[in-house]
Amino acid sequence: MLSPRATFDRLFGWNQTEGKIKQRKENQQKRIAKGVENGSLTPRETARIERQESKINKEIRQDRKENGGNLTNKEKAKVNRQQNRVSKQIYNQKHDDQTQK
Repeated sequence: MLSPRATFDRLFGWNQTEGKIKQRKENQQKRIAKGVENGSLTPRETARIERQESKINKEIRQDRKENGGNLTNKEKAKVNRQQNRVSKQIYNQKHDDQTQK
């Protein structure tokens, strides 16, 4: 017998991995905002990172649309790799010597 939470998750197509994707996206947005706020990200760096985030989000929406609201395991792994790349880029851009003027 499934727990109430597992039943809910199964009924509404929610699982921990997809929750992690959403949480990670929110965390990265906060990191970007802090970089803009403290001047460690230039407008150009911010725009580049935001475009990449937007591309990932668009891909997620399209993949979910094609799969009845869910991501396949292969798609989840791909999103994770893409988010890893963006995360590294955020770190590198925040810690380079370029700052807002």
